[in-house]
Amino acid sequence: MSTIATQHELINVQALRVGMFVHLDGGWMSHPFPLSHFRIISDDQIATIRSLGLKQVRWDPSESQLPAANEDSATPAVDAGGRSAGPAAPAADAAVPPPPEPTDAASLRRAALARQHEALRLCERQFAEAGRELKLTNEMVNGKPRAAREQAEALSTALVSKMVGAQDLCVQLLSDHAGDKASMHALNVTIISLLMGRSFGLPAEDMLDLGVGAMLHDIGKAELPERLRQFDERLSPSELNVYQEHVAHGLTHGRRMGLTPGAIQVIAQHHEHADGSGFPHGVSTERMSAMARIVALVNRYDNLCNPKLSAHALTPHEALAMLFAQDRTRVDTSILGAFIKMMGVYPPGSTVQLTDDRYAMVMSVNASRPIKPNVLVHDVGVPREEALVLSLEAEPSVGIRRSIKPMQLPPAALEYLSPRHRVAYFFEPARGAEAPG
Repeated sequence: MSTIATQHELINVQALRVGMFVHLDGGWMSHPFPLSHFRIISDDQIATIRSLGLKQVRWDPSESQLPAANEDSATPAVDAGGRSAGPAAPAADAAVPPPPEPTDAASLRRAALARQHEALRLCERQFAEAGRELKLTNEMVNGKPRAAREQAEALSTALVSKMVGAQDLCVQLLSDHAGDKASMHALNVTIISLLMGRSFGLPAEDMLDLGVGAMLHDIGKAELPERLRQFDERLSPSELNVYQEHVAHGLTHGRRMGLTPGAIQVIAQHHEHADGSGFPHGVSTERMSAMARIVALVNRYDNLCNPKLSAHALTPHEALAMLFAQDRTRVDTSILGAFIKMMGVYPPGSTVQLTDDRYAMVMSVNASRPIKPNVLVHDVGVPREEALVLSLEAEPSVGIRRSIKPMQLPPAALEYLSPRHRVAYFFEPARGAEAPG
């Protein structure tokens, strides 16, 4: 038996207590929590777990923080059948009072830094969990197409449900190691497309179709030789024809899976252009669904940021500028305008020079207030691991002067900011501006 297995014990959901670290085995899509494993912090969370219809859950005593006077009262008894004996509720006088709020500048800075690091870790864990679910979906497409559809629909529903908890959302840049690279493109396109759909106020059924279509838009590429699965301008005419066939392969898979017409249309049209210059049928805006127009734009953006060869990658700002300057006839201008409004002129991952001449990298953007993003600033007086992400909204005297390519950064700023080789995004509730340290 593995170490993990020996640490996890089964407990009846009626015996759950605040402070227990639990693991929900149904998967990320079967519950409304941000993660499938977490420490319970409120009675409301316990009520939600009980409402899921589970009889028992796994919990980890070593990761739990139960407010109790001694170990005996803190640890529920679990019999050989995995049934909890139902521990007595911790005594009121055993509760540990919360630590006092910090007041000095150094403590405030440390607290703000801890909040930022934990928020980023949460986004990365959520991205990784969603990536694992998407990988499982892809693995089932050939052998279990109907089960793959159910998995895709459940993941789309879960992502949408996790977006509705907050009025304002931030688009957060993740680190290079977040999630599974094989699923990163599809997940990036899905997350940004759903945020776009949310901004347009799409109804629930359209959001579901948008999510499913976005995550499966490239499913037909599995039928292509690996070297032809990403577009390359050096492809010969015959190779280009093979590459373009991934749309037809995707439609075949989609029909076998029993996808809805809305999701099928996203797969069919994700390479079509507003001016009719796309493939496979050269349809224009009037014949494209709104969902397909969203995915076509976001797919193009992510391919510019994350091409097959990283040396050809554009910064997020450069990708946005190319869409605006060179691709305006190929994309729906109303959707492009909404995309810029949501992501900002300098999307997360852009390296910039500020108006006070310092260099910075955009880390997150409040989707409802994108003009003043949150940035990591190169500061020679602060170690990289202690650098706060600052909100330019809280710095009215400082703005962004210009975008700059990573290789144009001074060597010290390049090492400090560590621009991402691959750009990945997730979302989180917008937080109030942190105090600059």
